[in-house]
Amino acid sequence: MKIPRPQPFQKRLVIVGAGFAGLTLARKLDADYFQVVLLDRNNYHQFQPLLYQVATAGLEPSSISFPLRKVFQRKKHIVIRMTEVRSIDPAFRKVYTGLGELQYDYLVLAQGATTNYFNLTQLQQHAYSMKSVSEALLLRNTLLQNYEKALNETSLEESSALLNVVIVGGGPTGVELAGAIAEMKKKILPKDYTELNFKQMHIYLLEAAPRLLNGMSPSSGITVKAYLEQLGVEVQTNTSVKAYDGEKVVLDNGDFIQSKNLIWAAGVKGVLIPGIPSGSITSGNRILVNAYNAVKDAPQIYAIGDIATMQNNEWPKGHPQVAQAAIQQANLLAKNLRCLVTGESPVAFQYKDQGSMATVGRNLAAAEIGRVRLKGFVAWFVWMWIHLISIIGIKNRLLILINWVWQYLTYDQSLRLIIEPASKNKTKSTHE
Repeated sequence: MKIPRPQPFQKRLVIVGAGFAGLTLARKLDADYFQVVLLDRNNYHQFQPLLYQVATAGLEPSSISFPLRKVFQRKKHIVIRMTEVRSIDPAFRKVYTGLGELQYDYLVLAQGATTNYFNLTQLQQHAYSMKSVSEALLLRNTLLQNYEKALNETSLEESSALLNVVIVGGGPTGVELAGAIAEMKKKILPKDYTELNFKQMHIYLLEAAPRLLNGMSPSSGITVKAYLEQLGVEVQTNTSVKAYDGEKVVLDNGDFIQSKNLIWAAGVKGVLIPGIPSGSITSGNRILVNAYNAVKDAPQIYAIGDIATMQNNEWPKGHPQVAQAAIQQANLLAKNLRCLVTGESPVAFQYKDQGSMATVGRNLAAAEIGRVRLKGFVAWFVWMWIHLISIIGIKNRLLILINWVWQYLTYDQSLRLIIEPASKNKTKSTHE
């Protein structure tokens, strides 16, 4: 891999992944001490909490994505390479990528997590997930294409299967996605597809646990369930999926649902890279780290964000896999790495829970900030404000705000486009 040599006073620090953790760390590291090499398979940072709005035609992908080279235009000590990391060699301090090998002084793993299908191979083949912009676009295309197919379907059963949506997972992602699709069904789709009877369309939210939003208080779970049912979502708790063949969802209680739209939001697992010591890997494919985010049995290697598990008395299973934990770990690691170079003492990580929230739809949300419990319009407004200020770039914030205001005033979205990637082998005329 062709990388400029670091200055004599700089240590080379390689970061794998440009999510919340990796991006925050790179922005905090000082050119006086480090040359930073940021590796990611994409050339942009994506704001994952709003992926569901891309999937439901509420936002364009560019609104929640920001080019990495734009972020670091003025930081010459940061080198960006778009590639996939294939393995690491802790003994020789090397990273092997699709562009070649790379020597490092310090390595930070921040590659995040991917969808966990719990070894259900058939389900993985047919279900849709939503962990990236490309997956969100695929889901948007699929939903819209199925509405188009339903227009020409003569069989009532087949038409219902095309319209029905099954969402598995009652966390914030599942709840927010169910609410967004329910609002589309109520306010938008009947105007676009006047020939279809949307009474045939059912939206199911399935959760294996006894309640929704297990990361929040029981009262918030009850509130959100009531909001979803108010919008027409059929919520089933204590229910898990046993099998799915692309058309029939088989439940653990023996029931089944006909649907060609199953969205899996039931869990995540870490993205492991070959070369990490096996003794450093724990449940969920996460990497064990100490209080300073150093990887067990791997000198000069650190892990932050969703991939890391820091176990202590307060968090025996590790910290929650949310953006605020990733950002806090990245901020402290930046300080500790500087301490490492200057000979100062590092500081142990202490997680500060800044609250949790989930939105269901227009004026419907639940938020918990410390001991404060909010719901309804106030919680919905707080949710919007926090997400808006968290977006990178003034232009992106403005575009999102305009879209949200327009949707609020008109009960409509203008992004219901089916856009599929073209192939160089296609020679179809645009007039066909």
